[in-house]
Amino acid sequence: MLEHVVEAAAAAIDLILVRKSEFDGWAAAQPAHLRNWAQANGFTGEAGQVCPVPAIDGALSLVLLGQADEDDVWAFAALPGKLPAGQTFRVAQPLDRRAANWAALSWQLATYSFSRYKNRAERSWPKLVWPEQADRGWVERTAEATCLVRDMINTPAADMGPAELAATAEALAARHGAAVRVIVGDGLLSENYPAIHAVGRAAAGHRQPRLIDLVWGDDRAPRLTLVGKGVCFDTGGLDLKTSSTMKLMKKDMGGAAHVLGLASMVMAAKLPVRLRVLIPAVENSVSGDAMRPLDVLATRKGVTVEVGNTDAEGRLVLSDALWEASREKPDLLIDMATLTGAARTAVGVELAALFTNNDLLAADLARAGDGEADPLWRLPLYKPYRRMLDSKVADLNNVSDGPYAGAITAALFLQEFVGPGIPWAHFDIMAWNPAPRPGRPDGGEAMALRALYAVIAQRFGG
Repeated sequence: MLEHVVEAAAAAIDLILVRKSEFDGWAAAQPAHLRNWAQANGFTGEAGQVCPVPAIDGALSLVLLGQADEDDVWAFAALPGKLPAGQTFRVAQPLDRRAANWAALSWQLATYSFSRYKNRAERSWPKLVWPEQADRGWVERTAEATCLVRDMINTPAADMGPAELAATAEALAARHGAAVRVIVGDGLLSENYPAIHAVGRAAAGHRQPRLIDLVWGDDRAPRLTLVGKGVCFDTGGLDLKTSSTMKLMKKDMGGAAHVLGLASMVMAAKLPVRLRVLIPAVENSVSGDAMRPLDVLATRKGVTVEVGNTDAEGRLVLSDALWEASREKPDLLIDMATLTGAARTAVGVELAALFTNNDLLAADLARAGDGEADPLWRLPLYKPYRRMLDSKVADLNNVSDGPYAGAITAALFLQEFVGPGIPWAHFDIMAWNPAPRPGRPDGGEAMALRALYAVIAQRFGG
């Protein structure tokens, strides 16, 4: 259950929505005291304007909220921080299903904070009565998944290493009746996941590499497989990052957080799929056992890879997981990763960069991205650039020697490990808000989660 969206309350205060284009007509129809109060406070229905209106005794009577003429799904996210804590509010006008869903979801997400390491009491927030048309199941699943993703990414690497990432997956599996298998350390060599082992072997003890393998659902149902990059901290390896670029590398397991969040939505909705989640969980550390530039690594597929740069480790661990995923020929294969700075240069921090081998899937995702206010942008799997990954000593290199098309060459590298004929989408994501916006505080963030769930539910029923 959501903490700040509640059942109907007799003492709830009305929220009245007013668009600027409709303000004059609205004002003319109001009692003089309300019209005069709005005008005295400069309220004109401008998007985001909030105007509390007192009763005769000084208590809060109602609140006016300015609405953009075009739909703004995050409009309600600005309210919890502007309204008095401890009060309960309700939307006075009827809302359609989508508007009701977003009123509840954006309100709840606006109250998110990461307070695990703070000793002071958490902030108190106002509450919103469930809008009548809201799909409570969707709102709850989406809010819980988003908060799971945010919490995982925001947690420092010292407390979200490979072992803790596996424990998070196991806790989620236990909640939904899924099975989890974890292959640890040298067990990766025994079971032929050599690339995952090579990247993570420099980290010792409970931070040694592992493959997390979660399975849920009827084995006869359509197969949905999610693969997430779980680099719990990325120093860059021997090709060491600078301090400024290393600073945010606790978020380099953002792909893993995303596939667990998406899995939680699928399982909570009981979609009729056979779900599999594969997470290569490693730390890209520096030690005498670390992989070196120009080492040649084996992979699960049997393809050899020359290490052109140890800081391009995410694609290496994903290669083993993608090839294992391909073995079952899933009906849909999704991978998510905080993979390249080049994708951020191309589309910025608010868009998820999408690569896919399937035009129908691309169209479905683009449509869902627009419909779910979950923006994404397709970039090309431009085949001629595959030559940029050629190696003189191995089957391919993990990077290009040139400075261009880094996100594309990374996606082309991954495509080498996707079986033929499998509908596949790769998301290169930021997973972080550098600055706050309503409902989206700075820090870890879920990207493309709602769009992906919408496509999965549409394709497989739910």
